[in-house]
Amino acid sequence: MVLSGDSQLFQIIGVTLRMSLTSSLAALLIGVPPGILVSMYNFKGKNALIVLNRTLMGLPPVVCGLLCYMLFSGNGPLGYMKLLFTVKAMIIAQVILITPQIIGNTESYMRLICDDIRATALGLSLPKGKILLLALNESKYQIISTYLFGFSRGIAEVGAVSMVGGAIAFKTNVMTTAIMNYTNRGDFTMGVALGMILLAMSLILNCSVYLIQGKVNK
Repeated sequence: MVLSGDSQLFQIIGVTLRMSLTSSLAALLIGVPPGILVSMYNFKGKNALIVLNRTLMGLPPVVCGLLCYMLFSGNGPLGYMKLLFTVKAMIIAQVILITPQIIGNTESYMRLICDDIRATALGLSLPKGKILLLALNESKYQIISTYLFGFSRGIAEVGAVSMVGGAIAFKTNVMTTAIMNYTNRGDFTMGVALGMILLAMSLILNCSVYLIQGKVNK
């Protein structure tokens, strides 16, 4: 099916990549700065923020999907935006799910190297803005690894995207929801094809993360 250029298969893959790439990049841009700041600076309420973020890291996808559905439905506060059952709504739901993971991973890694960064910044008399740039530079491989983790989290998610996207054929159907729908209909050929592609993507992502983590640990 892949070699024959099946249009429906490639449309599903295209929507999946568009959703996952966009949501993981947005979550990275939103999550990395607070992850660095929380790890490097002490302030009132820091521990409460860490606990809150760790709680959100375990947010069930169906709960996130329910909240987004209520927001974007016709009677919801954001219903006028008409985002329900669109790729944009799926991206927003995934950003909500992935961002706490990005913040948590960044904060955990930066906590290990923040003392060295502070010492370097103090020795060079760097202003606060440049300290952040230094932290970004020192953790660049970890940030790439974190992005790949967020992308893999997004590409494998099914609960939230099925609720806000509706798994509409040729519009919001992604690989995970398509596998579920095709299997329920007894169309195992398409389900197995999508499953093999999803596994191949996961293998590539995990190999990439492994190689990047090897560079980090050197």
